[in-house]
Amino acid sequence: MAELAFVDTHVHFWDLNHPKTHYAWLQPGWVHPILGDIERMKVPLYSGNEYAADIAGCNVTKAVHVQAALGSEDPVDETIWLQEQHEQTGWPHAIVADARLDADDLSEVLDRHADASPLLRGIRDFGQGDYLVDPAWARGYAMLGERGLVCDLDCHWENMHKARDLARKHPETVMVLDHAGFPLERTPEYFENWKRGMNTLAEAESVVCKISGLAMCDNDWTVDSIRPWFEHCVEAFGIERCFLGTNWPVDKLYSDYETVIDAYAEIASQYSRDEQVALFSANAERIYRI
Repeated sequence: MAELAFVDTHVHFWDLNHPKTHYAWLQPGWVHPILGDIERMKVPLYSGNEYAADIAGCNVTKAVHVQAALGSEDPVDETIWLQEQHEQTGWPHAIVADARLDADDLSEVLDRHADASPLLRGIRDFGQGDYLVDPAWARGYAMLGERGLVCDLDCHWENMHKARDLARKHPETVMVLDHAGFPLERTPEYFENWKRGMNTLAEAESVVCKISGLAMCDNDWTVDSIRPWFEHCVEAFGIERCFLGTNWPVDKLYSDYETVIDAYAEIASQYSRDEQVALFSANAERIYRI
């Protein structure tokens, strides 16, 4: 078991019976376009209590909840529920909420998120079309920096040059690359393309890399299979611009929590003690202000 305190920067909670929040990706029969059949994880409730049970003994000190509700009439309803979860269970400690960055009423939505919870730290928006070069989306992205909020971003290697250019134009906004760029394949050719993309994105100093979710496209993963992806994230971005997450409970489909943390610890053992602390907790605490 890893002895280092761990800040988990990517967790999801839900209540499928909540009267206002909706989770399109967790509806019966819905097949994930990348992960395929995830029916066995679609429990009615995964809250702070269920998460606490999964992490028992793993020295997790804080957690960041990243937007899970999809299709709700009002995205702020999820933030209201997450604040209630924090008050009832102690989890999470920060919220990356949902909002459309190209929306005309973005400022008002951000205000309501902030009023709903002091834990608000960022926004994740699954933008539509070629949104990384959309001026309206860029205005919303810049607005996050003005408010001290980060932008959690899903971005594959093919679009990392666009994300770099966006980040350079608006350096006041911290861009958090989710899931190490969500590598979809494990072929040598894909790895080389992904590395080039990561090196390109790392050229923007306001971008940080979240190493998480590597099991989603490597279901039978081992320490050795995830090691090169982990190590290149650190090589490209540097220790001070990387931190760790689990993508829990999605990655519960492929492992248990302790195994993931132990794998991170084994790979990180090559770094100094201070660098390990940075990866496991300090960088996340700084970026998400927790």
